[in-house]
Amino acid sequence: MSIVLVVLGVVLVVGYLWYVSIIKRRNAMQEAFSGIDVQLKKRADLIPNILKIAAKFMAHERELLEEVTRLRSEVLQATDAKADQETRFALEQQLESKMGSLLVSVENYPELKSQENMLAAQHAYADVEEHISAARRSYNAANRGLRDSIQVFPGNIIASIAGVTAMPFFEASSADRAPVDANQYLG
Repeated sequence: MSIVLVVLGVVLVVGYLWYVSIIKRRNAMQEAFSGIDVQLKKRADLIPNILKIAAKFMAHERELLEEVTRLRSEVLQATDAKADQETRFALEQQLESKMGSLLVSVENYPELKSQENMLAAQHAYADVEEHISAARRSYNAANRGLRDSIQVFPGNIIASIAGVTAMPFFEASSADRAPVDANQYLG
């Protein structure tokens, strides 16, 4: 009888410790996702400044400027509405792509390219993009840890009881995976 109680006690302790581990990993993943949000907010705040500076010089690029503005609004709406992560990731990637196009277009405007405000904005944008990339790596690492803990026995049972699920990994879009054609950048 005492052996049964000892075994039951060990099982309960191990189960509780595994549960605590799962919750800690879930919280670490959520914290990492929050880090992405902070950096995306910085980028969203920076974009209007870049657009204002660029709009003065880039009359021919009006459609691109409007597309960036539209995507920024959609990203902010998705963030405010707490949209699912896959939708947010897709919108963020579209915005990132359009901003890349905008910054490449700046190269065609020497007076804009040499504008001190634009240079500062470009450097700030590049810095924010680097922080976003680091935050995404942190999120993926935390998400991997959570997935590892809830996909093996007994973690899978404990996670299903506690209602803990893994989130999607941040992944590059198929367009980002495509090889770069250097000829399109060579004049």
